[in-house]
Amino acid sequence: MHVNIEIKARCEQPERVKTILKQQQADFKGVDHQKDTYFEAKNGRLKLREGNIENSLIFYQRSNQAGPKQSDVILYQAPADANLKAALAAAIGVKVVVDKKRAIYFIGNVKFHVDEVENLGSFVEIEAIDKDGSIGVEHLQEQCAAYMKLLHIEASDLVECSYSDLLLERQ
Repeated sequence: MHVNIEIKARCEQPERVKTILKQQQADFKGVDHQKDTYFEAKNGRLKLREGNIENSLIFYQRSNQAGPKQSDVILYQAPADANLKAALAAAIGVKVVVDKKRAIYFIGNVKFHVDEVENLGSFVEIEAIDKDGSIGVEHLQEQCAAYMKLLHIEASDLVECSYSDLLLERQ
């Protein structure tokens, strides 16, 4: 398990965010067309991510709150596999599917997503990641706050919940 401190925010100017990240010499990993299938989990959230760059089964627990929040994550790198998806769907049921195009950047241990989410719009995410406990939650929070300031993310832009919750609210 690893710990993230992360934010999600609505993004009126995704190109401006990408420009700032390029100016900071962020490592651009590419644009990934991702489909996240969320399953009916008893605890936390369970999703299967299928993309061109990232493919994973992800379990995480996080409170819904605006601003930097802790997320405890178990990540299993899994190649796209229709049988895995079918088995999970049959066993516990599908909650919702999130379809997005995601530009992925890194600066050190901090991951940035500039997302265009089908039926929801444009967003930016910041994830300060501690994979082995060597960075600490306090430093992760400081990193997240500093990058929010750099990217001009205001408190009014912050989103408390996941894309899955936003889509479910629309149904």
